[in-house]
Amino acid sequence: MNKKAKRVGQSIIGLVGLLLLAGATFAGLSPQLGGTPTKAEKARYARSGHYLEGEFYYPWKTTELMTGGSMAQVMWEFLFNQTPGRKPPGPLPMQLLDSLSIVAKTPELLRVTWFGHSASLLEIGGQNILFDPMLGQDMGPISWATPKRYNPRVPIFTGQLPPITAVLISHDHYDHLDYETIRQLRSKTRLFIVPLGIGAHLRAWGVDTARIRELDWNDSVQVAGLTIVSTPARHFSGRGLTNRNSTSWSSWVVKSATRRAFYSGDGGYGPHFAAIGRQYGPFDVGLLECGQYDPHWADIHMLPEQSVQAARDVRAAVMLPVHWGAFTEANHPWNEPPRRATAEAARLGQPITTPELGQPVTFDGRPLPQERWWE
Repeated sequence: MNKKAKRVGQSIIGLVGLLLLAGATFAGLSPQLGGTPTKAEKARYARSGHYLEGEFYYPWKTTELMTGGSMAQVMWEFLFNQTPGRKPPGPLPMQLLDSLSIVAKTPELLRVTWFGHSASLLEIGGQNILFDPMLGQDMGPISWATPKRYNPRVPIFTGQLPPITAVLISHDHYDHLDYETIRQLRSKTRLFIVPLGIGAHLRAWGVDTARIRELDWNDSVQVAGLTIVSTPARHFSGRGLTNRNSTSWSSWVVKSATRRAFYSGDGGYGPHFAAIGRQYGPFDVGLLECGQYDPHWADIHMLPEQSVQAARDVRAAVMLPVHWGAFTEANHPWNEPPRRATAEAARLGQPITTPELGQPVTFDGRPLPQERWWE
């Protein structure tokens, strides 16, 4: 990048920054921003072992952005050196669903239905568990400044979902914790199980405190014959300019009497995956983040090859890549995540499945969806 181009880029970045600041000021008046933990809650967080001076952290050194680069360089590349194919040419293949088509039949059934990005329904032990249900079209209160969903709708509307035993949230970023979806889920969800601090958002949105469980890493809760465990992740949090890392983030373990599933949430690769595999594995399926990555922020979003290694670390019998197929949030082709992940899985001998949006995947020994529809 020559000096003149760099100056122009910095000016444009400054203008974009001003626009975002104005938008953030507006967003600060929106209920989507969420709530604020109380002083008593913050005092409890200090005992967690990964909370210091008002912020949560991952114990291993983590750079949230610009690993090996500057903010100006990253913004320039994102705005002006865009990779071809960042968005698909049209809507993605999708199977439409309703509550009758995804009702758990027996306690032995283990089935996952991926709705796009990270939103997924896990049927296990006869119960319905919903991961990071971002089922809206708009991401956050400033719709013009955020990525647009590839498809004009999701495979199932929130109101069509069956009764949910537990909603599990990995962290409070807008692409994982959606205000409108949560409000629609209040009447059909038994428990909302979340990392430390996120309960304040849910309370602000009208969720009854009695139905919120905030867990620290390695805390667990029993519900309807299931054990649900909050496990570490290497990420960050925040929904505004002034609350970065004020809430925690988690990966999740869900166990019935006979089956086990793991969901990574968002995050960079780290030694926590092997520790989770040793303590809680093996798993019948691992839903692993695999998309919206960049070498500049690899500490907080795994590259596809790292996602496959993480699946092996946690001892997942099958890997199901998530965090792609809905929004463009990084400068890579929209279908690069499954291409790179399937290639690495084949190289390492890691079983992997790549269902279409809304395609239920049953883990009962029969062949799993392997179609390369994303090509």
